[in-house]
Amino acid sequence: MNFPFYIARRYLFSKKSHHAINVISFISALGVAVTTAALVCVLSVFNGFQELVASCFTSFDPQLKVLPVEGKTFAADAPFIKAVREDRDVAGASAVLEDKALARYGGQQAMITLMGVDGHFAQCTEIDSILYGTGRFVLNADVLNYGIPGIRLAMFFNMGSSFSDPIEIYTPRAGAEVSMVNPTEGFNQDELNSAGVVFQVNQKKYDQEYLLCDLAFAQRMFEKEGQISALELKLRPGINEKAAKKRLAKIAGKDFRVADRYEQQEDVFRIMKTEKYMAFVFLVFILLAACFNIVGSLSMLIIDKQHDVRTLRDLGANDRTIERVFLFEGRMITFFGALVGIAIGLFLCWLQQTYGLIKLGDKSGTFIVDAYPVSVHAFDLVAIFLTVLVISWITSWYPVRYLSRKLTN
Repeated sequence: MNFPFYIARRYLFSKKSHHAINVISFISALGVAVTTAALVCVLSVFNGFQELVASCFTSFDPQLKVLPVEGKTFAADAPFIKAVREDRDVAGASAVLEDKALARYGGQQAMITLMGVDGHFAQCTEIDSILYGTGRFVLNADVLNYGIPGIRLAMFFNMGSSFSDPIEIYTPRAGAEVSMVNPTEGFNQDELNSAGVVFQVNQKKYDQEYLLCDLAFAQRMFEKEGQISALELKLRPGINEKAAKKRLAKIAGKDFRVADRYEQQEDVFRIMKTEKYMAFVFLVFILLAACFNIVGSLSMLIIDKQHDVRTLRDLGANDRTIERVFLFEGRMITFFGALVGIAIGLFLCWLQQTYGLIKLGDKSGTFIVDAYPVSVHAFDLVAIFLTVLVISWITSWYPVRYLSRKLTN
């Protein structure tokens, strides 16, 4: 067995001449354990919210989405589209065109995102699973055009799932000047009738801003005939998404990019990751304070063991050996504190997952979930454990080196 480690282990578990040293050592390990447990819990909650948001998007967003690298639209008959539609991994492809528009209903108006989709949209997404009302998913029939609003947009207009009057849609005409006498002359205007349903994604971006319509209607309103803003894809069951994405990107060419569900909501997940990292940094600062308790504990231990150190020197131990004894002592305090902290954190996460102890609101059903979601990732546990060890070892190295030489010579 390594000699410094053997001595450090004896010091860790042996009774000290001053009881206060045992108490301070226990407090040091407890501080590391509490901070480690807090890191596990906080990062797991952020993971839970991220997965919750991802689960909400999956009913509306496609598996893969082909977008132009530059500009907002591209030709609906681009050469690569046929190749993508016929690809062996693709189960369905839907062309969409979306942009901002003005909607009016019942004397109220709101800026919306008008999203035109073709007849394959229902096959490429799970839109049918988030529809509510007495109607069905239909966007045109004969000469009528239908619109399906998000549930919050329908509530804003106080229209319900089956509205009697049509929704008025306005989009600016290209190159038209606004007339103060008759402002509507500068806009394209048309109406959408009720399909008897609304959709609910449980995301404000969609539920409050989006209105689904037929692709041809959107192309006419935006004056983008023969143009689309994206091609949405659904893969066959069992297909490796990453491999399919890479191969389809080659088919589409350098002027287009293929985005998965996370990349389609890149801004949302980037913000969530930033919040997670900031919480991690703040807790690391608390960990630094806990590590200074270890320095205090080691300082008192060095003073308490001066007689033992002199004996070790007489037996031939050099300064480096003495330093390593107390460094091992600090590392073992940190190691056990980190292990206990991770165990406590995992136990608390299990309690939250199983029983939902910490609620999001006073009443059930106020939010999408009643309790804080938790998801433990193995990578986070490894990162936390290594961070705790590295920080504690760095903060204790110089003080132990300095004190072991000064107080024991």
